[in-house]
Amino acid sequence: MVGGMAVRTWVEPVVAGAQVASSFYDTGLLLVVKNYYNRTSSTSPAHTLEDLQQKAVSDFYIIYNLVLGLSPLLTAYGLTKLGDKKNRKLTICLPLLGYLVSRSLLLLLILLEWPIEVMYGAAALNGLTGGFTTYWAGVMALGSLGSSEHRRSLRLIVIELTYGMAGFLGSIASGHIFVHSHISYRQGTTLVACSIACYAFCFLYSVFVLKVPMPEGTCPASLAHSKPKDIDQPDSQLPEDERTAGNSGSCENEGHGPLAPSKLIIAMLFVGAVLYDLAVVGAMDVLPLFLLKKPLSWGPVEIGYGNAAGYMIFITSFLGVFVFSKYLRDTTMIIIGILSFSIGILIMAFVRQTFLFYIARAIMLFALIPLPTIRSLLSKHVQGSSYGKVFVLLQLSLVITGVATSTAYNKIYQRTLDWFSGFCFILSCVAGSLSIIPISCKPIDQLEEPQHFS
Repeated sequence: MVGGMAVRTWVEPVVAGAQVASSFYDTGLLLVVKNYYNRTSSTSPAHTLEDLQQKAVSDFYIIYNLVLGLSPLLTAYGLTKLGDKKNRKLTICLPLLGYLVSRSLLLLLILLEWPIEVMYGAAALNGLTGGFTTYWAGVMALGSLGSSEHRRSLRLIVIELTYGMAGFLGSIASGHIFVHSHISYRQGTTLVACSIACYAFCFLYSVFVLKVPMPEGTCPASLAHSKPKDIDQPDSQLPEDERTAGNSGSCENEGHGPLAPSKLIIAMLFVGAVLYDLAVVGAMDVLPLFLLKKPLSWGPVEIGYGNAAGYMIFITSFLGVFVFSKYLRDTTMIIIGILSFSIGILIMAFVRQTFLFYIARAIMLFALIPLPTIRSLLSKHVQGSSYGKVFVLLQLSLVITGVATSTAYNKIYQRTLDWFSGFCFILSCVAGSLSIIPISCKPIDQLEEPQHFS
């Protein structure tokens, strides 16, 4: 019975299902948008058709990403604060409901031939229900709550690995489903329907099956003498003296006071995360357009395989954390990940053949390490009752950066399309390299010690 309850605290089934759904949706949306502008631009001369299509798709994604990124700013913090007070599952369930409804609009767009601008409304609906900002902050909070400090980096990277493996499988399948399974000329119907089904499963699972985990390291003796309470109830609802007593009764930290958060350390971690995210988001937003353009000119199947290659980074990053965390500081692991991405994206700027794309992707093998490890470091400097708020503040910072970066990079890509389409990737290399500076500052470096796992 206890083992069954422990399994129900695993957030991985939700993460896996939602990411498969997202992979189906992302591939479907890109190709539906491409086909839409291909039809509307079909009267243009052949030599200008590709450039017009590229700019139209780029303009669509500028507005779409802007709406998707800014709309969670209105609700994300409030939802997370409410989740910390009432039930932490709220920050997962409500965004999944938003995903389910907003993705259904793409299916209606395909079947009823609505204008592509409907997807701006879908993005707004997705964002107002919390979007990825609230959803991922909730996932990270649950993962941190159910893990000890010494194993937290590994715990969070396991969640990222689940996310990546699900995305890998979804990307492999998405291109083939788009090409081979469609109703008459309405390509993408089956793919988007599969995405909706996956989101429906995740929503139902999170509502009826998922349980909030008990904070790891709590002594059974202290639980026996404490007031019975629902595990979904956060620490913030307890009186201050009970929270203090609960902390002092921890098996893991017995005899030691809680680590006081350093504002400087938290600020440096935020700056490092934002700079690194600026580099990654900008490059990844432009990459699909780069692959559709000559000389690569990828189709649905190639895009699916290319996305799958990107998701392999989740596996290699997991293996990197699993090995490096035994011998290296967290800050050293973060720097290794930043260098891996920066070198790989610099090579991507000069890709003109498919095999070079996969070489660049292979060099990025540790690119996922920085952000989960930064989240792990942050969680060690705040109390468990504040995980949700800290993670959502970080995610909101990343979203604001991502929105500004996405808009700027898409405009830069349009301006540099004719003379050097890989210019944005060079900018990402520079931004990524700069993110090493705040991470390697002395306050963080002196605090960290290598973590030895048994």
